Amino acid sequence: MTTRRTVRLAGLAALTAAAAFSLTAFQSGSTEASASPAPKGTVSISHSTGDDSAGGAKVRVGSPAGAETLADGSTARISKLGDLHYRAEIVSDGSVVATLDANQHDAGLDANGMYVVLGVDGEIHSWMGGEHYGPGTYELAGGWTAEVTKLGELHYRADILDDEGAVVATLDADKQDAGLDANDSYIVLSTRGVISSSL
Repeated sequence: MTTRRTVRLAGLAALTAAAAFSLTAFQSGSTEASASPAPKGTVSISHSTGDDSAGGAKVRVGSPAGAETLADGSTARISKLGDLHYRAEIVSDGSVVATLDANQHDAGLDANGMYVVLGVDGEIHSWMGGEHYGPGTYELAGGWTAEVTKLGELHYRADILDDEGAVVATLDADKQDAGLDANDSYIVLSTRGVISSSL
């Protein structure tokens, strides 16, 4: 079934007055990452919907913290730091092994085959599998298409296209992985050139 949905693409910067958007999201494997805030935007897109039951947890506005078990059994401790600003510490065997900082834009992580997206609304989603490797064009969960290019050492870019071929977002993994919550379709692009998605 095809439905018309409004997609919130956090951290979008307008490329043209009409419609083109660009997104840059940052994370770090073992330390906090930060980036300059970018403006937000929305775009209406028609695409096929799938089963949205795969696990994600949301920390409600005003909630100081929450925790969620991730796909590999580790735990994400989520803290609300401000408006559209959440932090997740990934804890394994009692130690913090990674931190994602979603400050005005979503954050993503490729944790050795487990993929994590932390949204600016505090929702965290993790999954395993679904990888595509290196430059190329790939079909993603939720009806999206990714065009991945290599720009340099530890630097890949993915243009995210809707079902009509229009670029609605760009993930830029430049020495840090990038992630996106595209209306409950989750996408991570790693500095290794791996892109993975999940509903």
